[in-house]
Amino acid sequence: MLITIPEVFTPEEAESIRQRLDATEWLDGKVTAGYQSAKAKNNLQLAENHPLAIELGDLIVSRLTQHPLFMSAALPRKVFPPLFNRYESGQSFGFHIDNAVRSLSGSRERVRTDLSSTLFFTPPEDYDGGELIIRDTYGTQAIKLPAGHMVLYPGTSLHKVMPVTRGVRISSFFWTQSLIREDSQRTLLFDMDNAIQRLYQTGADEEAIIQLTGTYHNLIRHWSEV
Repeated sequence: MLITIPEVFTPEEAESIRQRLDATEWLDGKVTAGYQSAKAKNNLQLAENHPLAIELGDLIVSRLTQHPLFMSAALPRKVFPPLFNRYESGQSFGFHIDNAVRSLSGSRERVRTDLSSTLFFTPPEDYDGGELIIRDTYGTQAIKLPAGHMVLYPGTSLHKVMPVTRGVRISSFFWTQSLIREDSQRTLLFDMDNAIQRLYQTGADEEAIIQLTGTYHNLIRHWSEV
């Protein structure tokens, strides 16, 4: 399942965040790449323990936990603290699959990367190239979203970032461990939740809605890992 999460931040908020990130110091992006990914990775990254990364990461997670679409689609158990990257002219990230498990810095806690996310902070008209290319069972898709929008997709997907040929692309990327490990099960629950919400909006039979809602929660109970 690949979906767009719109307006995690307004355009004005995204621009303010972009300006703050644009003015800070960046490191070689290979510092957080695995052995294979490092061969394909050519970008800049904000240090994980940088005060601005921590501040904005907390803000992102706070926004997402209040975003109904993200909560419905991801059914999050853990969210890895958001990281931030920067692609300047000529920089790119070749095809790769994200590490299956990420360790939290300074902790023994680990996060299984069921879902990957990219949250865009640079308006698409401000740079050329830089598309996020995602290849999965539904084919290949090129993602380049408005500032403040986010794409959510399975962590098992092969993906890359096309070379930036003009301007600078700044974004946040991170992973979510879901209550539901299997993508097909998450998709089924997401579709069911959407159907329940539409039934509520159309004033459908209340008893039927209650029964369907009960089935939804019983499936979560059956499939979830808590």
